[in-house]
Formats: sequence, structure tokens, C-alpha cells
Amino acid sequence: MVEILKSRHYFLDLVQVAVFLTDSHSKILYTNRYTERLFGYSREEMEGERIRILFLEEDLTYFLPNIVYLTLSQNGFEGEALVRQKNGTKVFVHLYTTCFKDEGEVFISFSFQEIQRLKKLERERAEMEYWANLGMMVEEIAHQIRNPIVAIGGYTQRLVKVFSPSSKGKSYLHQILQQTKRLETMIQRVEEYVLIPKPTFQKEKIQKVVETVIQRFSKEATEKGVSINLETRVSEEGGDCFIDKDLIAKALFNVLENGIEAVTRIQKGKKSRGVKVTVFGDERDIGITISDRGEGIPRKNMDRIFEPFFSTRPDRVGLGLTFAKKVVGAQGGDIQVDSRLKRGTTITLTFPKDRRRIVRQGLISPEVRFPSSSL
Repeated sequence: MVEILKSRHYFLDLVQVAVFLTDSHSKILYTNRYTERLFGYSREEMEGERIRILFLEEDLTYFLPNIVYLTLSQNGFEGEALVRQKNGTKVFVHLYTTCFKDEGEVFISFSFQEIQRLKKLERERAEMEYWANLGMMVEEIAHQIRNPIVAIGGYTQRLVKVFSPSSKGKSYLHQILQQTKRLETMIQRVEEYVLIPKPTFQKEKIQKVVETVIQRFSKEATEKGVSINLETRVSEEGGDCFIDKDLIAKALFNVLENGIEAVTRIQKGKKSRGVKVTVFGDERDIGITISDRGEGIPRKNMDRIFEPFFSTRPDRVGLGLTFAKKVVGAQGGDIQVDSRLKRGTTITLTFPKDRRRIVRQGLISPEVRFPSSSL
């Protein structure tokens, strides 16, 4: 049996579960490749040892003997166990055992599946369900809130026309309109964040995406006395990457909006009121930095800048960077913030140029041959 397994080991090596074959005394006769990854021992180190090397000292008196007994007498055991790796690290696993006979000999198989991996898959599934349910709830709440807001805004606009320009009540009406607009913006931002669509990846020129976003800000920036300077450190061919350009444009819009607001709050003449945008890259990655010379972010707030609704300004929703981080992360990218008080902030977004696996990007060797047309 052992010789058969070793001669056909390629099949069990594909299984993402640690598989051991032992004799009736739990002496290890065979292991698959995943055992090395899970436990840290080489196959040569494990084969010939007893399965006890994987169990904690306190489990050798009752737990392991009971597992072996149940496997031999009741043809199997299933349950969770805390086992140890070669370096002493403890790891939770789901353990399956069974026994069988071959040519008069009794064998026991032990299968260890890492619970952390199962938990990760379970968390991912639960997170998907959470966002789906949250999305439906937000849509309904937004619909229910938006209708009264539209009505309040409409009636207020009518009242503004009735009051005389010098009336004190007119200033109150303008405040109502201002707060109504803020509520509308808040609802819109929450919807954008919760209902972010799944990215659709295409090969895009990142500089064109950046230029489009800057163009959208040009008028507003000019009115506020803010200059936006674009610097490109990649060639036209080197600026290609696989992204969802619409989602990335929205993320950049939020980051650039923060930069413009940061320098707008600076007194004229104190510092240059400008935002610098730089596109850079290398063979693997491409990045965008947005730098301002605003007041910077206090160190105590740095750990919270990506939290939903966190903002030091009462007139802001606090979802801009949260949205950007979620979008960039969903596209295999990363976002980093470097800020110094009174000196400014630099936000860097990086993306892999090609999200495809290496085997899909081109021939990995000149020796690779195309399959025949009959295949």
C-alpha cells in the first residue's frame, strides 16, 4: 500500500490537506506534500516517526490514544484538535481519521485541515453576505430619507422667493438649504461606499485617468486659488495597467479633493497653495502620489484616517479615504499616507501593472510549445 501511494504521490500532493498514513501503532509510513507546509517538517523527518510528534505533550496521555482506539474500533474519528508545528507553534486543525486493511495489514490515515484557512473562507463568505445585506438596507434607507429631504429643499426654495432680501428669516432658510444639501451629499457618499460595484478590469493608461480627474477639478481649483501640477515619470508605454478606470477615477477624486481642501485652509502668502500629482512606476508596479503643503494630519489621528465617518471637519462626511482604500484594495493595490503636522500630506496609491498570473502573461520559456490543433 505504501509503495503504491509513493508511486502515485502526485495525486495526493495536489490535495490542500495534510495526509498521513501510519501503521496500527501510529508509525508514520507516508505523508503528502501539504504536510511539510502545515507542520514545517520535511517528509524525511516525519516518515518513520510516530504521529505523536504532532500532538501537544498534554494530549499524549488520553487524547491521542483515544483517537487511535476510536479509529481502530469504530473506524474513524472526527473533531477539532490543537497540534504543534516543528518550531513549536500551535495550530488549530480539523482532524479526520479512518482505518483500513490491505493484505492483512491495518493502516490508519490521519487528515489535518487547517481551521484558520477554513475560517478565512468562512469570513470571506460572511463578509460578502454582510455587504449584500447592508447594500439592500442602505438603498431602502436612502430612498426613505431622500424623499423628505427633496420635499424640505423644494418648499424652502419657495419660501426663499417669498421673503424679502433684507428679511432675517431668509438667512435661516439658506441655512436649511445648506444642511439639506449636506444630507443629500452624505446619503450619496454612503451609497457610493456601500454599493461599490465589482471591478471590471481593462488595460488602461493611468496618466489619462489622472488627467481626466485633474481636468474635473481645474475650474474649482482656479476659483479657490489652488494650482494642480502633474508630473509624469513613466513612458507612455510604461503607464499601462489593468484597472477599473471609473472606480479608480472616483478614488482619485476623493483623494485630490482632500488635498485641495487642505491647501485652501492655508492663508494666502504663507505657503504655495498648490497640489502636486506624480505618476511613477517600475517594471512591476505603477503609482500615483498626491502631495499638498497643508496643515498635515496630527499623529493621534493617523490610525483613524481610513475609518468610516471619521473627519476633523464637521461639514465633511468622512468617507473619502475610506472609499479610496476599499477601491484600491479591491484592485490589488495599496494606499499609504505620509503626513507631517504643519508640513503637509502625501498620499500614494500603487497598483500592479498586470494582475494576471505569470503563466497568462506570456511564454515562460522558449521551450514552450503550442498544443496541436487536435487538442
